[in-house]
Amino acid sequence: MKEALNSYIETDAKLEGAIIGISIRSAVSGDVLYEYNHDIRLRPASNMKLLTAAAALNVLGEDYTFSTQLQTDGVLRKDTLEGNLFLVGKGDPTLLKEDFKAFAEEIKKKGIHKITGDIIGDDMWYDHVRLSRDLVWSDEQYYYGAEVSALTASPNKDYDTGSVLIEVIPTVIGEPPIFTISPNTDYVTVQNKAITVKEALDDDLIVEREHGSNRITISGEIAHTSEAVKRWMSVWGASEYAMRLFSNALTKQGISWDGEVKIGESPRNATVLSSKDSVPLSEILIPFMKLSNNGIAEMLIKEMGRRIHKEGSWEKGIPVLEKEMKQLGIAVKHLLIKDGSGISHSNLIPANEISQLLYEVQKKEWFPVFLHALPVAGHADRMIGGTLQERMKLFSVQAKTGTIEGVSTLSGYLDISNGERLIFSILVNNLLGEEVGKVIEDEIVERIVVAEGK
Repeated sequence: MKEALNSYIETDAKLEGAIIGISIRSAVSGDVLYEYNHDIRLRPASNMKLLTAAAALNVLGEDYTFSTQLQTDGVLRKDTLEGNLFLVGKGDPTLLKEDFKAFAEEIKKKGIHKITGDIIGDDMWYDHVRLSRDLVWSDEQYYYGAEVSALTASPNKDYDTGSVLIEVIPTVIGEPPIFTISPNTDYVTVQNKAITVKEALDDDLIVEREHGSNRITISGEIAHTSEAVKRWMSVWGASEYAMRLFSNALTKQGISWDGEVKIGESPRNATVLSSKDSVPLSEILIPFMKLSNNGIAEMLIKEMGRRIHKEGSWEKGIPVLEKEMKQLGIAVKHLLIKDGSGISHSNLIPANEISQLLYEVQKKEWFPVFLHALPVAGHADRMIGGTLQERMKLFSVQAKTGTIEGVSTLSGYLDISNGERLIFSILVNNLLGEEVGKVIEDEIVERIVVAEGK
């Protein structure tokens, strides 16, 4: 294997000018079988999520759930709630439009038709630093750079928190395409400047959100033969977005209020009217790892900070992650961690530390949950194959992908024909195009299989 991989690294033109770090271990003994730049700190991209998932499973537990509550500081007289109604978010990343409908139905079932006070969203469970300080400004408008809030909503069961799904559908040549918004909400406005044409590339259609607003513009061209083009766009004001969905649901149930819809804090003596728990962490990890969900990553960091240090922030959550890594035998002094998702270009981790983590987590009782959450190479089901759905179809690989500008990474487990399981971490930095990184990773895995699977 050493000869085959060294030859590839030293001669393949795709790696010219790039930096690659590789660490390969036996999954049984943890012994290093191959290493190249193994101790060089490199940007991990979404391989950072391996650390976040392991820490969350250790700190929170696989059965951990996130709650959302309806509370009031008032009293019910006949059909009127005399006081304020609070929707209290505690970090649930799985809230959908139908959940807000269910909250509104719950209010109606209690016989409430009018509220004399305000409808208040309480997002105080986490701090109000919505965006990672190292987030690239141009990423903010997209789902992978969305705001992190304790009270938020997702368009579907991918659970891309704080975002909407814009679907653009071609019509006839020369006419504008049509579009849909999921969830169907008036919180964002869309201006459609696009045109349907005979031929166009996917990149010819542009969907953008103006910074600091919820004005989305569709422009460019879409081919008349094209399938619907989907773009997940973040919203400005994730908590306010959730409250718009809730207040609209109340209106549809015939419930009125005298005050306003706003963000605030529920008093400590408020009465809990009802509560909803999310699915357990073990299920949340599926879209988190399979689809590489950044929003969930950052919410897990803040949740760990809240639970251990009583403050839901990056400043309190990242030290919790670092402590957990140290207990797993990771040399934290060799790492630089800025977030939980890997979107920051400031994160730095050597490949050897990632492979060490993947070895150590096998000893944990929650390891089956961790392994199950990893993408399975070549599997047609999106919620199994995830980001490896179309890759390495001939090999038995479960691994986490990672991609940011100039960076491509892949770390996980490889089963070879002699029945042995290998652990590998491949970090490629300073690429001129991230897509070539995937080719490099796949070709390295193939060479490992050929060399070790005899």
